[in-house]
Amino acid sequence: MASSTKNLIKDIIIIVIAIAVIWFGLQAVFGTPNPFYVVSSGSMIPVLQVHDVIVVEGNTPFQDVKKGDIIVFYSPKLYEQGKERVIVHRVSLLMGEDPKIVRTRGDANAASIAGTDYPITEKEYLGKVEHVVPQVGYITQILQPPINYIIIAVIIGVMVVKHFAGKEKKKIEFQYTKDKSVDGDSNDVVENNKDESVSDIHYKGIVDGDSNRTLDNNKDSEYTKSSDKDESVDGDKKEL
Repeated sequence: MASSTKNLIKDIIIIVIAIAVIWFGLQAVFGTPNPFYVVSSGSMIPVLQVHDVIVVEGNTPFQDVKKGDIIVFYSPKLYEQGKERVIVHRVSLLMGEDPKIVRTRGDANAASIAGTDYPITEKEYLGKVEHVVPQVGYITQILQPPINYIIIAVIIGVMVVKHFAGKEKKKIEFQYTKDKSVDGDSNDVVENNKDESVSDIHYKGIVDGDSNRTLDNNKDSEYTKSSDKDESVDGDKKEL
């Protein structure tokens, strides 16, 4: 009995440590104290369903947010009152640039709601939605802690691995394409140099050919002159 209790305590400690490591790891990777949220309302249907889990990228600066992005933020009205109600809506309008102010709206809502959707500034901004894990939020209702958190953490962990694996793959593909382009240009240069070398050889061949012909002509001329000279001398001798 004592042994089984000891093993149970040991397992619980291992689970708690594992959850802590995964949780703090996710915070560091995504740059936000809470990297994921469970959608609790239908204001973003059909893009986000109730009980979907959203993964938030806190490393995306507020200045980089643009129209059409889905962001997570505190309700500005309640935030001014010291309350923190988290909302996830889509950016519908950029209201100002210095300082930057945005207006949002739920995809299922007819219009933006004052005090909820605007004005959103950098101080209310939490991050940009990077991934959506459909219906995983049901686990929080079906299972009790810490099992539900473990399952969600594992799923999010897999998403993180895929996220960075995808970025690394794109980086490798980009580098490969870049190297291939450079090699192609090098080959073109080599081929051009090769063509130029062939042209030079061909040109030299023509010059040498002309030179040979010139030399031959000169040789023939000298031979003709020599013959004329000899004939003249012989002629003079005969006349004498």
